[in-house]
Amino acid sequence: MTNQEPARGSRSRVVHQRDAVIRLRSSQDRISDAITAFAGNLWFVHVHAAWFAAWIAVNLGLFGRAAVFDPFPFGLLTMIVSLEAIFLSTFVMLSQNRQAARDNLRADLDFENNVRSEVWSVHIGTKLGIDPDTVERRVQEIIGQSRTALGSTTAPAEHDDLRP
Repeated sequence: MTNQEPARGSRSRVVHQRDAVIRLRSSQDRISDAITAFAGNLWFVHVHAAWFAAWIAVNLGLFGRAAVFDPFPFGLLTMIVSLEAIFLSTFVMLSQNRQAARDNLRADLDFENNVRSEVWSVHIGTKLGIDPDTVERRVQEIIGQSRTALGSTTAPAEHDDLRP
């Protein structure tokens, strides 16, 4: 293995995670994501601004009284916009839930890689004659200083079960 190649297996875990996310998406998920993506851009705003302006202009009688179908205070427009808001918020929540699931998969992969790296580091350090307890004490000092600087009161995590 050269220095430029990923560790054996790490690429397959990343590809597996991406494949898992793709496999989890149903056609409903893809439709929901497409609607959320459309609703989350300026084109959506422009289309709605034009639609509202046209609706209001027609119903204020600017094109003649015969064209008015939803007189002021525009009850039909209000109902349509309310229903649209209900559906759009549902699509956004569905997309956020799927994003949370993807984030959980990524967090699991990150955790596995962090554990793998720590175990390998301890084993390699031991083979090089480096005392893992000394290194861990120094790491805990640095973490403590960092948490103090950030104002965190969370206690440092202990990982004694990961040492050889």
